Amino acid sequence: MMGQRLFWSVLCFVLLVPLAIAEDNPHSGRESLAPMLEDVLPAVVNISVHGVVDIEPNPLLEDPFFRRFLGEGEERVPSEQEFHAAGSGVVVDAAEGLILTSAHVLQDADEVMVTLHSGEQLPASPVGSDLETDLAVIKIDPDPDTELYTLPWADPEELRVGDFVVAVGNPFGLNQTVTTGVVSAVGRTGLGVQGYEDFIQTDASINPGHSGGALVNMDGELIGINAAILSPSAGNIGIGFAIPVSTAAVILEQLVAYGEVRRGALGVLAQDLTPDLAEELQTEVTRGAVVAEVAPETPASSAGLETGDVITSVDGDEITGAGDLRNRIGLRQAGDEVNITLDREGREVEMRLTLTAQDDVEEEPMMEAHRAPPPMMPR
Repeated sequence: MMGQRLFWSVLCFVLLVPLAIAEDNPHSGRESLAPMLEDVLPAVVNISVHGVVDIEPNPLLEDPFFRRFLGEGEERVPSEQEFHAAGSGVVVDAAEGLILTSAHVLQDADEVMVTLHSGEQLPASPVGSDLETDLAVIKIDPDPDTELYTLPWADPEELRVGDFVVAVGNPFGLNQTVTTGVVSAVGRTGLGVQGYEDFIQTDASINPGHSGGALVNMDGELIGINAAILSPSAGNIGIGFAIPVSTAAVILEQLVAYGEVRRGALGVLAQDLTPDLAEELQTEVTRGAVVAEVAPETPASSAGLETGDVITSVDGDEITGAGDLRNRIGLRQAGDEVNITLDREGREVEMRLTLTAQDDVEEEPMMEAHRAPPPMMPR
């Protein structure tokens, strides 16, 4: 009798516990990503480009010794060479036919063709491009009966390390390829890929042709635009990077409005705060951007910023270093007002100033602690 009761108790435990766990897990019923991808794939397009670039002739022709073997009469004039390339894009405005992609995909392109999820091919025209963030916008004019789809954008504040993600793109010219992984890190900077960096790192495979494609979460929301990989051998080793939607939204708005990015500038040179600098500046602050130089007739000089000030936050967001400050300011428009908090010899000072156009400031590159960037490759 006791044996039968024990048997039924164990059987109930085995059958009911998984059901209880399933009720607590919102993703437990999702045995496949296919239902989610049914809404994602139509919003991701394939992009093919064609162009012509100038090719410099063999520099050995400058040497009389080698010229004897390469041809005495051959002139050192540039020649032209056709090229074809492929990438991906994300439809961001179905009504206007606007597609967000990577700027390097379109570089030197004379013709751009977009292939929709349905297989329909349409020519595209450039709207604007920003090489500093490696983002660009193109436009297609679909037929009235052509259905375009857009993705909902995720809240960037909700993204966490460990979240499952899916990368969708056109790697190696293979249409509509999906890879999965997790968010390995957020806020990656100092990689030497772009002028303004705030990458999402993922181990979802990002291969050549994935550039400009979508990185989405498990709810099918866009969290980033696939951009590059870190690799010593040009192959995928599980370290890929995507531009977060927080950056993409700012650049998209300006490219659509102006066809270019009108960056704001403070008018300062800055460097990372180090323990030695903190001691010299008599501050207890441990993170921030130290003002090394203030350019004359700029918002910084007008507001009273001084050499040795440690900028610790912009609009309430903590500044961790010179690169972080460059990102925060460089992704704002000229004419925007910003609130800056800084430390001056141990005293907290707050300032409000209006950014000027970056082109109006004679700026040198930001002074940051130098280190050799790892081998990064646009995808």
